[in-house]
Amino acid sequence: MRIADALLPEFDQEMANTRRVLERVPEARFSFKPHPKSFDMVHLATHLAEMVHWAADVMTTETFDFAPPGAPPYQANPATSSADLLRRFDESVQAARAGLCSASDERYMQPWSLLQGGNALFTMPRIVCIRSFVMNHCIHHRGQLTVYLRLNDVPVPAIYGPSADES
Repeated sequence: MRIADALLPEFDQEMANTRRVLERVPEARFSFKPHPKSFDMVHLATHLAEMVHWAADVMTTETFDFAPPGAPPYQANPATSSADLLRRFDESVQAARAGLCSASDERYMQPWSLLQGGNALFTMPRIVCIRSFVMNHCIHHRGQLTVYLRLNDVPVPAIYGPSADES
């Protein structure tokens, strides 16, 4: 079995769960922050929606430098509406899935590096980057976002089983 064939069912399930959470982000509460050190809701939701695209980047590039020497650092622009948030997520999922589907097993095993200022923060096989840097990272932020929803009395969708709001 190809790596992609083993990975894609999990990817599809996690992305469906993530979309259900993003669908519930209330535009009227985009500025909500549970703590001064926390992201506001729109930045957290945008980060979650856009990080999925990193899977395509990991599969099609050798590195990513989020603060390249002599150039401005990467900076995400927050979504402007619920529709914009979901559009970005859907585009990210489509690009990620295409990158994951088209890659050979050999490509999954080749190294990829995250850089800051030209220095490698980590170098790992692409499959490890997809699982940890992309999917586990998404699951982490999705969990944070469900807490934001709960704190705003927004019903939390079922993810791995029933939620207190859905049975």
